[in-house]
Amino acid sequence: MIAKYLGIDSDYIILGLAAVVLILLVLTIINISQMRKLKKSYKVFMTGQNGKNLEETLIKRLNQVDSLLTANSENEKNIEELFDDMQHTYQKMGLIKYDAFNEMGGKLSFSLAMLDVKNNGFIINAMHTREGCYTYIKEIVDGNSIIVLSEEEKEALSRAMGTKTDK
Repeated sequence: MIAKYLGIDSDYIILGLAAVVLILLVLTIINISQMRKLKKSYKVFMTGQNGKNLEETLIKRLNQVDSLLTANSENEKNIEELFDDMQHTYQKMGLIKYDAFNEMGGKLSFSLAMLDVKNNGFIINAMHTREGCYTYIKEIVDGNSIIVLSEEEKEALSRAMGTKTDK
């Protein structure tokens, strides 16, 4: 009778409905399994706890989170302060050892350039002789010196600024 009106054989309709029922049965079994797992987790969570204890635990944890957020803010502030302080420290160094005089050996003389991030700083030049050690300092501003630099001082400055590779 249905086949006359729809033009479809009733066997196909029954098979289709059986497939839908089978799919719904599988979905129901999966749902029941997941609900059991959820109930088991809930029982473990609530074991030995009443509403008041659970509330106290949650408040305690939220307070811990608040204290961690405060500590994190303080750490970020300290890191920013350290970063700002680092801008004024000597971060770059160039060292050249040399023989100031041919009769001396062992490369006991040196030029040491110390610069900050903006290439401001100083060069110390220590010349070792038989009579003693003479030390000179020259100020560096923006990578330049007002006083004429020796070849060793220029090389130390270049190394500190990263503009020259080691020999």
